[in-house]
Amino acid sequence: MTEEKGVREGGCRCGRVRFQVSAPPLLTMACHCKGCQRMTGGAFSLSDAIAGESFALIQGETAIGGLRAVPEHHFCGWCMSWLFTRLPPEIGNFVNVRSTMMDRPVEVPPFIEAWTSVKLPRIATGAVYSYDEFPPSEAYAGLAAEFAQRFSTR
Repeated sequence: MTEEKGVREGGCRCGRVRFQVSAPPLLTMACHCKGCQRMTGGAFSLSDAIAGESFALIQGETAIGGLRAVPEHHFCGWCMSWLFTRLPPEIGNFVNVRSTMMDRPVEVPPFIEAWTSVKLPRIATGAVYSYDEFPPSEAYAGLAAEFAQRFSTR
């Protein structure tokens, strides 16, 4: 599929599910929590925080995986690729897209890393900010503003 300027696409490993992102990420991040470690089979998950109105599922349907609770972790029901996570409305209208599922990932390092209190030894992400758990909710606006200033992803 051809991508328009500013529009990026991604999808699962088998190609049955495709999505589109029409704005640059608000933040890039690495999460070291045990859930992300187990769902990726790796040391952490990488994601781009996308404004909800800038994200669209354009092909196929997803299955809810993980703990099948809030937040919702969306997978391809066929190949089981973990594609994105929808955050609960009380946190905001955001979708965390797995960076590795993008056809053209943004070329910036993780800006923040979360759950470093349980990260595996010797793992380095190059993140600018590290948090033992998640950043406090009041920190996100400032983090997003600094990310936008440092990394022009348009």
